[in-house]
Amino acid sequence: MLNQDTIVALATPSGSGAIGIIRVSGKDAIEICAPLFQSKKGLSLLQQKSHTLQLGNMVDENRILDEVLVSVFRGSKSYTGEPTVEISCHGSSFIQKEIIQLLMNKGCRAANAGEFTLRAFLNGKMDLSQAEAVADLIASDNAASHQLAMQQMRGGFTNELMALRKELLDFASLIELELDFAEEDVEFANKDEFQRLITKIQKVLSRLIDSFAVGNVLKNGIPVAIIGEPNVGKSTLLNALLNEDRAIVSDIAGTTRDTIEDEISIGGIGFRFIDTAGIRETTDQIEGLGIKKTFEKIEQAQVVIQLLNSPDLFENKQGLNKKRVLLIQEEVQKLQEKFPERPFILLANKVDQLTENQQEQLKRALPHLQFISAKDKTGIEALQNQLLEFVDTGALRNNDSIVTNSRHYSALLLALEEINKVQDGLNMGLSSDLLAIDIRQALYHFGEITGQVTNDELLGNIFANFCIGK
Repeated sequence: MLNQDTIVALATPSGSGAIGIIRVSGKDAIEICAPLFQSKKGLSLLQQKSHTLQLGNMVDENRILDEVLVSVFRGSKSYTGEPTVEISCHGSSFIQKEIIQLLMNKGCRAANAGEFTLRAFLNGKMDLSQAEAVADLIASDNAASHQLAMQQMRGGFTNELMALRKELLDFASLIELELDFAEEDVEFANKDEFQRLITKIQKVLSRLIDSFAVGNVLKNGIPVAIIGEPNVGKSTLLNALLNEDRAIVSDIAGTTRDTIEDEISIGGIGFRFIDTAGIRETTDQIEGLGIKKTFEKIEQAQVVIQLLNSPDLFENKQGLNKKRVLLIQEEVQKLQEKFPERPFILLANKVDQLTENQQEQLKRALPHLQFISAKDKTGIEALQNQLLEFVDTGALRNNDSIVTNSRHYSALLLALEEINKVQDGLNMGLSSDLLAIDIRQALYHFGEITGQVTNDELLGNIFANFCIGK
């Protein structure tokens, strides 16, 4: 599976910039680059020690392409585990293309997406879950997703799984050995110790499986649906949270006819806010489709914010509109009954238009009500702090292992299923040959996570999502 070609790619984003880095990796990387580089000190790359830099020119015969800084990594002491050269050139797209084309003319091949990291995995520089964490690290856009990716790159839960897999493999070997001496009725595996191991594995797998619910939202952003009647200020609230004019704001009811989503980081946690179409009876077909999507987004959201237009809750300057307040109470109760475990925030917008007496009346009628002014950004910071309180960051703060990858999650579920079968077999006193079947399957699913069990199709699917140059 390990391709012996020498590959080349731009490792920095394409386009103009201060510098660009061109990465070359493969058994002939240094030999290909050496004749194309003229050191200021007159030294050849072939003489350059590993992990050193040289300043010089990249040349195509007698034509100087650029003044560059070249890094050399020899043997297995590189990211990919094979000889690597990194060329730091000026950030001109033309210069970068010229150098890459020159290298390809001299024997390099254009790297595929994720091929450098694939080679790092194939050369034993990292396991498969660590390789996948590289893509997560590149994609991280807030402190939480960055920390999760870094945990995984350092080994994360795979170190724990590999240790358990080794223990299970040792017992599997003993059980297989018993099968060879079945006629002598010899027992090599201590059943009490084996039971303790199975219990330990069940606890670890269950903990990791449970962590996926937290890890998935921390990695992808916590979806927060902003719902309410038309023209209560949902789009203004979204703009206030994002600190920019992302959504169209208008006095015309029904302006938002589709869901608008954007993500921000609050306290290092990503939140994906969804401004939905106002919920009301309508004969407008397009607006009706938007309202249908609103209900779909409520189903998907982790947190729901219902926004009210506080001045509309009063019949006159002093008296509450009791009928309207009663309808809100019923609506809130229905939502909370339908989604009992989902955090729900009831906000009254346009507090700047209320007197203190009116605010007190509303608080008595709706005890959990909070006041904001999306236009003036009053109460926005308090809302952000409340959203943070809903996030279970305990595991993140404690640096515990958290599963964020759906492939890992699926493999953990299957591994736990097989381990539970082993447990049932022990309880029923099944023979060693039957236990061995389920143990082998559990080992298989353990290996799927770390890459000890893999195939070309799986690797192709994983690394196809990487950027070229990584």
